[in-house]
Amino acid sequence: MSRDTSQHNRKTIQFLRWPEVHKRIGISKSYAYALQAKGLFPKPIKLIEGGRAAGYIESEIDEYIASRIKMSRGENGE
Repeated sequence: MSRDTSQHNRKTIQFLRWPEVHKRIGISKSYAYALQAKGLFPKPIKLIEGGRAAGYIESEIDEYIASRIKMSRGENGE
């Protein structure tokens, strides 16, 4: 496989800052922190070592949303 093809097949990781996460899920930042402490919501990562800026991995937020939809529709494997 050529180098160009292998690079093309990799999914690009996208980071979301809190305002975008909030638009997608509609919960407060303090509630997100409470869910994170219980292991129920993805934790942000530092975008710069030693910096304050943090972001969420878009695919993890998408997975969280999908899991909430499944649970609310009774599709949790029971």
